[in-house]
Amino acid sequence: MALNAASHLVEKALGHNTDDTSATSGIGNPARDNAAHPSGEKMKALAWMGKNDVRIIETDKPSLVDPHDVIIKVTGTTVCGSDVHLLHGQILQIKKGDILGHEFCGIVDEVGKDVKHLKKGMRVVNSFVVSCGECRFCVQKLTTACERTNASSLHDNLYGSKTAGIFGYSHFVGLYLSDVLVTSYHAVQDTAVYKGDTVAIWGLGPIGLLVAIFAFKAGASRVIGIDNNFRCDFAKKKIPGIEIINYSELPKGRTVTAEIHERVPGGVDCSIEAAGGEYAKGWAHSIELAIGAENDTSELLNEAIMSTRKFGRVGIIADYVGFTNHFNVGSLMERGIRLIGCGQSPVQKYWPEVLRMVESGEVDPSVIVTHRIRLDDIAKAYYMHEKKQDGMVKVFAETKFSHPKAEGIDQPDLKFL
Repeated sequence: MALNAASHLVEKALGHNTDDTSATSGIGNPARDNAAHPSGEKMKALAWMGKNDVRIIETDKPSLVDPHDVIIKVTGTTVCGSDVHLLHGQILQIKKGDILGHEFCGIVDEVGKDVKHLKKGMRVVNSFVVSCGECRFCVQKLTTACERTNASSLHDNLYGSKTAGIFGYSHFVGLYLSDVLVTSYHAVQDTAVYKGDTVAIWGLGPIGLLVAIFAFKAGASRVIGIDNNFRCDFAKKKIPGIEIINYSELPKGRTVTAEIHERVPGGVDCSIEAAGGEYAKGWAHSIELAIGAENDTSELLNEAIMSTRKFGRVGIIADYVGFTNHFNVGSLMERGIRLIGCGQSPVQKYWPEVLRMVESGEVDPSVIVTHRIRLDDIAKAYYMHEKKQDGMVKVFAETKFSHPKAEGIDQPDLKFL
């Protein structure tokens, strides 16, 4: 939290860089940020009120601010693993009262004057990324690298250049097709899983589970999932052929790397880190994270690097936000490991292909859904997700605009809050 507070001071000193931005940024709550709808209509939203404090609030319905804006009646949303980082105040430049949420679908309610391909009443899914569609990265469909939708000067100075804005994700950056499906597919494509590969995946949350599914679709001969809780059994139940390492059950002194090398002599062809750098395993990183001596732990990255064969590939799809200590750059260099920062998924690039897979039944996103909840209970779901309670993997949150559950869909294990 100290780093978050400091980030606001630094941004204030540097000043927002709005040169050549195509979208108004910095609107985290329409009532607070002078973006209320002229009708005076109110809405419910989930807001960040401080570290470990999210609440459903009543706020103003947003207005059309830019000519290419669209207002959506949300019919479904969810909780993302990265939302837990926001809950903890881990992501820089989040402000009290900011509305959270970046995965949603719904019905078009209003469109700006420059919107040509959408009309009121159309059903749509949102991309979690805000992109202009015109810069040199957007024309290549690398929309998360958009250069015109993020005004954070701190982002520019910390990373070397800015990436795109992101919905509901702090002022630092800005339904299942909106994020989790395309992010998982991107991890497999960008890291490059080839036919016959052995693949290890750190983290068996929604992203890790779908990475495993897409890895098998890419032709992987073996997929090994690594975690330490109920999600290990969930993965075995939902994904035929996956092998599991529950590191909490390994003998004392036995490392994940040693276990992988025993199962796959020499190491796997490809490792994908889908867990994140917020949670330390050892005492040294726990202390360094607590006192702000690092932003992320390097433990899982080191495990992935050392578990991968010489001249293999390690992809990072999990969230990492800043600096880390004790990174094993020696193993990376000397063994010729390709370390790939996958970045945030360029959603629009993959939408046509992933949508085709869903429509044809090749991929079923419902395998990760464990709970259906009301919007009023979504704050509760954040805390359950954080504490890994009640077997929660992924939720569907309904609103007053949602349709009833479709008939003929068999989800006998689905839980309702």
